[in-house]
Formats: sequence, C-alpha cells, structure tokens
Amino acid sequence: MKNSILVVGTGTIGEPLIGLLADFKNRLKLSEIMFHKRTPLRDEVAKVESLVARGAKLVVDREQRDNFCALGHSPKYILADALARAKVIIDCTPAGNDNKEKRYGKYKNKLFIAQGSEKGFGMPYAYGINDKALEETTHRYVQVVSCNTHNICSILTSLSPNLDTILDADFVCIRRANDISQESGFIPSPVVGSHSSYNFGTHHAADASTVFNTLHKHLPLYSSAMKINSQYMHLLRFNLTLEGYFNIAKVIEMFRANKFVTLTHKQSTNKVFSFGRDHGYYGRIFNQTVVSIPTLNTMSVAGGTRVSGFCFTPQDGNSLLSSIAAALYGLYGKNYTTYMTHFDSLLYNEI
Repeated sequence: MKNSILVVGTGTIGEPLIGLLADFKNRLKLSEIMFHKRTPLRDEVAKVESLVARGAKLVVDREQRDNFCALGHSPKYILADALARAKVIIDCTPAGNDNKEKRYGKYKNKLFIAQGSEKGFGMPYAYGINDKALEETTHRYVQVVSCNTHNICSILTSLSPNLDTILDADFVCIRRANDISQESGFIPSPVVGSHSSYNFGTHHAADASTVFNTLHKHLPLYSSAMKINSQYMHLLRFNLTLEGYFNIAKVIEMFRANKFVTLTHKQSTNKVFSFGRDHGYYGRIFNQTVVSIPTLNTMSVAGGTRVSGFCFTPQDGNSLLSSIAAALYGLYGKNYTTYMTHFDSLLYNEI
C-alpha cells in the first residue's frame, strides 16, 4: 500500500513507536500500520491486543501463526506479505544488520530503518541534527542513532549552531543499568567503562562524530562512560571549550532557542523521569536532552569560554521522533518536515 509502514519488533523502542504511529495515523495520512512480533508469549497478550486496539495490524511468521491464534490473537499478515506491502520498514530489533543481509536486500523502492545498536546498517541520522544529509541524496537504509548520541549532538548544535566554534568537547556518559521494562542486565554497583578508541574514548563520541561527518564536519570530540545501578535515565556531563566569550545567561538563551532542548531546575533523575511518566505522551519525554540549569557553569579561558554542566537523556523518546521523521521522509520526501510539526506539541520548553 502507498503509505504503509511496518515496524519489526515490540520491545522498548518498537512498542511505543507502533502506538505513536497508530495514534497519529490520520494526521500523518498513513494508510496502514503493521507490526511484526516474532514470539507468541502469554504474558504479552495484553500488550499486543492494546496495539491492535489502537489500529495497528499484527504480523507474524508463517510457522507461528497457529501459536498466536491459540493465545487469542488474530494475525492480519504473514511477514513476507507485510514486507511486500510496506513502503517503509522500521526494524526495532537487535538483529537489524542480520535482517538486512537475510531479508531486506531483495526489496527495491523501500526505505529500511534500524536503531542505534545496528552500526553500519545505513546513514546515521538524528532528527533536527543532520536532516540536510538525509535530504541531499536518496537512501535505502538509515540508522537512527542512540539516545545518548542524540543528546551529545543536541548539546553541540545548541552551543555552536554552525559547528564552527567548538575547540574541544568532552563528555561523560553516566548510563542507567537497564530499562524499567527489562528484567535482565541490572548491576549491583557502578561500573566504569574502558576507552576503546584512541581518538574518541568510547563509542558515544565516535557515534556523534559519524553523524556530523554526514555534514562534512569533523569535530574534536571525546567521551567516557560508566554504568550505575539505576533504571531511571542516562545522564551526561559535558565540558566544552568554545570560541567567544559569554556567560550562563547566554548559554541558557542558546539552549532555549533549540526546540529539541528542554531546561529544568531539577537535579535528580527520579523527578525528571517522574515528570515524563506523569505528563509525557506514552510516559516519555521526546526532547533530545534535558539540561539542568543549576549545574551550568562558564569560565573564560584562552581563546574562548569553557561551558560545563549536566543533562538528562530522555531514553528512547528522542530516537522515536527520529524514527518517525526518517519514515515520513521515506513516504513524502522533503515534505516530511511538514508532517513532523504534529509532534511539536510533545516537546517541552521546561520540565
């Protein structure tokens, strides 16, 4: 069908993405939202039926159809048929690269989108960051970068819109252990990460660099990472040296000018997370970063200003919007930005 989208996977990214697309279907002029679930699970019957109730159509593997029906589901399509029908396929599984090799390569005139873990899948993309690179050529494969990569990129583009005043940028990613929906992966105590890259430290700076490389920008980025025993949110400590002299008031003004940034006077992750749970659509914050005003500091140094502070990463909210933007690009070309205005109401100025 002309404006049909297939989401593969119903995990922490796939589930809210399916719901968002189904809820905004009419405003986005989508003809059909399909979602593929690989494994029939009794404890996920309610989740699947909730997505179906929103208007999404269940897709299963042929050999699992009877097992889904035994749980009370009514699958609409077999995966091969759904892949043929869809114009855009959004893979939200940790097997995007494998699926590209085994399934997606034979299809023409479709756009395939994968998530942050699937490096090498296609052009790295973050909505509002490197749209110019997305628009300047035709892509068959796009990789939506991770939530922390969105955060790093958003901090940099806020404080240096043309990306030409950054003298040095260092980030410390303080990562949650796992998502509140996940049962495995939790840790008993903080764990520090190693620096695997001579130039970038950890992959977080390297990933941000690949995004800016699509704009032919090569920035001096470095990152470190650690994981803490929390399920709330990632945090980011940034320390940037920029050309020019400005104070904290100017820094706040620059952050406010970026609609993808929201500011807060909160300093604890549970309070920011709770705001998203209580007030956010699908319980999420869709801004790319939440900058904590009390943590901001500026210092005059030779050649410019050092800006430091802490911000919170809104988990998958930022990558969800990028997935939708890339999908709408696949349907409407450069007109996709017109449809993305429907999501501006999900972005906060302050939390």
